[in-house]
Amino acid sequence: MMEVQRPELIEFRGVCMSHYFTDNFDNVEKFQARPDDILIATYPKAGTTWISHILELIYFGKSPEVLPSLPIYECVPFLELSAPGLATGVELAEKMSSRPRLIKTHLPLQLVPPSFWEQNCRVIYVARNPKDNVISYFHFDRMNFMDPEPGDWNSYLERFSKGKMVFGSWYDHVTGWWERRQTHPQLLYLFYEDMKEDLPRELDRLCDFLGVALGEAERDRVLHATGFEAMKSNRLTNYSTCDMMKHDISPFMRKGMVGDWKNHFTVAQSEAFDEDYRRKMKDSTLSFRMEL
Repeated sequence: MMEVQRPELIEFRGVCMSHYFTDNFDNVEKFQARPDDILIATYPKAGTTWISHILELIYFGKSPEVLPSLPIYECVPFLELSAPGLATGVELAEKMSSRPRLIKTHLPLQLVPPSFWEQNCRVIYVARNPKDNVISYFHFDRMNFMDPEPGDWNSYLERFSKGKMVFGSWYDHVTGWWERRQTHPQLLYLFYEDMKEDLPRELDRLCDFLGVALGEAERDRVLHATGFEAMKSNRLTNYSTCDMMKHDISPFMRKGMVGDWKNHFTVAQSEAFDEDYRRKMKDSTLSFRMEL
């Protein structure tokens, strides 16, 4: 695999991006979704791999011996990814023979390929409170060389508040997808905090939405296999096989908890962030829990 060079942050159609996600964008935009595709959409570091693995097990984990034997990033292609030495996300998705195809994206709503809406595909969106999200993104960017150099925590937090992140503003992302629920009933909007609080309840909601019935043994298996420690020790889900990530800097699966922001934010940072959050979210019906 080629050594990856950290990219510069660029602006693409009004959204901050990296060329690793825009180089193949013509093909992303033209991607032809199928009616039974399931699109997994998140802002980065909001539980993407978690929900992907849950869906993978719901559909393809009926018995342990037929569980996927490939890393999750091959089983659930990252649609907009275009990196040296790798098949693009579009190519991976187009080669998939499984039904449904599970496809993930971090794109803000306005950049999603139109065919997903035209085909009335089911969409699962997971949102995470911004304080934990920015902490997780910061540590991820330290170890993920496909994103720009993160710099120090203070400057990173400032950039996050201004939306100067790969995939743009957290605020625009979570509210854009929240509003889409009004016109696309096939969109289930989940919260990371709800999943941490009561995964069995959220799994039931997910299965109801998908019209899938799990037997008790299957349900127990999904819940066990998607626990944080189980996924952290599973090389198919922990990204330890991905050369572009430096796990000696920070593990891909770090803490997976709600409220870790308290270990990073100063009191002054927290107060300033809260004020900015209230101002930016005042017109939205969307609300987040910063702790459980």
